[in-house]
Amino acid sequence: MRIPLLDFGRIAPEEKGRLEAAFRRVLESGQFILGEEVAAFERECADFLGVAHAIGVSSGTDALLLSLQALEIGPGDEVICPAYTFFATAGSIARVGAKPVFADSCPGCWNLSPQEVKRKLTPKTRAVIPVHLFGQPAAMTNLLAVGRENGIAVIEDAAQAFGASSDGQRVGGRGLLGCFSFFPTKNLGALGDAGLVTTQDGALAERIRALRVHGSRVKYRHEWIGGNFRIDALQAAFLRARLPSVEAALEGRRRNAELYEEAFLASGIAALCPEPCRCHGEERTAPKVASQLLLPRNTAGEHTWNQYVIRYPADRDGLRRFLSEEGVQSEVYYPLPLHRQPCFLDRDREVDELPVAELLARESLALPIFPGLSSEEIHRVVDLIVRFASKNGKEA
Repeated sequence: MRIPLLDFGRIAPEEKGRLEAAFRRVLESGQFILGEEVAAFERECADFLGVAHAIGVSSGTDALLLSLQALEIGPGDEVICPAYTFFATAGSIARVGAKPVFADSCPGCWNLSPQEVKRKLTPKTRAVIPVHLFGQPAAMTNLLAVGRENGIAVIEDAAQAFGASSDGQRVGGRGLLGCFSFFPTKNLGALGDAGLVTTQDGALAERIRALRVHGSRVKYRHEWIGGNFRIDALQAAFLRARLPSVEAALEGRRRNAELYEEAFLASGIAALCPEPCRCHGEERTAPKVASQLLLPRNTAGEHTWNQYVIRYPADRDGLRRFLSEEGVQSEVYYPLPLHRQPCFLDRDREVDELPVAELLARESLALPIFPGLSSEEIHRVVDLIVRFASKNGKEA
């Protein structure tokens, strides 16, 4: 039985029909760049996310870049971000000429720790970019408080968390700016690249709309130096076709996460990650556990489970090879923390000691969790991991 990390072919017939209708609608309209299709998508996203403004852009990476440009962050500025996340977060900071300042993760939720942000603040800090990693909402209440106290902007990297919420609010609408990716693997995925910037600030929204078309609010008159960051009308139409199904898709992911947790805990080889989430006030000492496999926790809010990431300290890479041989696809998110990336290593930069980020990079493994996954497939994955861990435990 082959079990993929994600299967794009498992689309419900009604959703496939909406996608085909969207293609025909755009083709017949003759409007392929911006236009009413994009405007309608932006309105629908703004309603879903509970924000005043949603601006469709070319990718999640460009959403981050535009947000930094809109705030005029550049050379001489510092922006704090997590070391354990996808490269685009730090890469966008570097592209505007600012310095990414890497902070360690919270051991309980794996997100950017507010305490670490405070530790990394300097007079040059202009912004902080928390990432709602794997769909787990970051501690926005505490991070926003740090931002207010120190006069710095909070930009949410919600690339993996469309539909997540905390404290009764959708992520992406709590910081000064929110950034989403609609890469095909995301909870709401396009059939190509696309992204979104959200904000409650009308002046910022107007600036971002101009920056995505070369800094122009009036045709051929350029107030800022922007770029071509437009979302395609076709991708906007596809996303509109998929948006009505996103809640059901998220419920499918949450159901699959529960199935994994139940099956793993019943096996006797697994335990929930014991480390406290200090982001949310857990100051307890982590209990010692004898379990070989550590499971992710939903520490706060509504997790979207864009990825289901376990930790296997004994032999993560060996487990991944074994699963591949048995036809189960998995992925390592992320094998090298950002502060260790070659492009950020130079003579003028001291490499920070960020132990939690490095631990997660060594031990983490993402398993299939997409909505179309069957319970039989989930139990197959669990059985294989239990078999591998049991054998390893005896040999040890």
